Amino acid sequence: MRHVVAAVALAAALAGCSSGTQSSAPGSSSGSSSGAPTTGTSAPGSSGSTAPPVQPPVSISEEKPVIPPNVTPVPKDKVDTTSLSDTYRDEAYVFGDGRDVEVFGVGGGCKEARAEVSGQSADVVQITLVTITKQPPGTMCTQEVRQVPLTVRLSAPLGNRRLVLESREETG
Repeated sequence: MRHVVAAVALAAALAGCSSGTQSSAPGSSSGSSSGAPTTGTSAPGSSGSTAPPVQPPVSISEEKPVIPPNVTPVPKDKVDTTSLSDTYRDEAYVFGDGRDVEVFGVGGGCKEARAEVSGQSADVVQITLVTITKQPPGTMCTQEVRQVPLTVRLSAPLGNRRLVLESREETG
């Protein structure tokens, strides 16, 4: 009986750490305090459409991202990641009508990830990668860190604008 209880507890813990058919990426949160939520993201301050959430098109293999033909990498000289630690990927991708931008946050264990459009102008788009630590009292969290694909929807296509990626940590 003790083994059955342990197996049920382990299954419940693992189910809480992943998302099967949810609209967010594993280890991420799709909640949003403002703006229209998209896959694993929220976009406060954006006036993007209320189109249904889009799945992140780029996946990460052992060595490099797997990029579908309808996805365009943002040129490295247009992505400013100087304020990010080496834990984050220094790349971004545009797809759809040019307003959907995929970036990579950090999640795993009791950490969830989301991305927010924190500013947009004619020259620059600012995206904040948020890592939220949620550790319920009396629980232990694994310490693995994984890259979580996150998508934000801009109010206008990215075009030739520069993309500035920043990070923030929260507890929840």
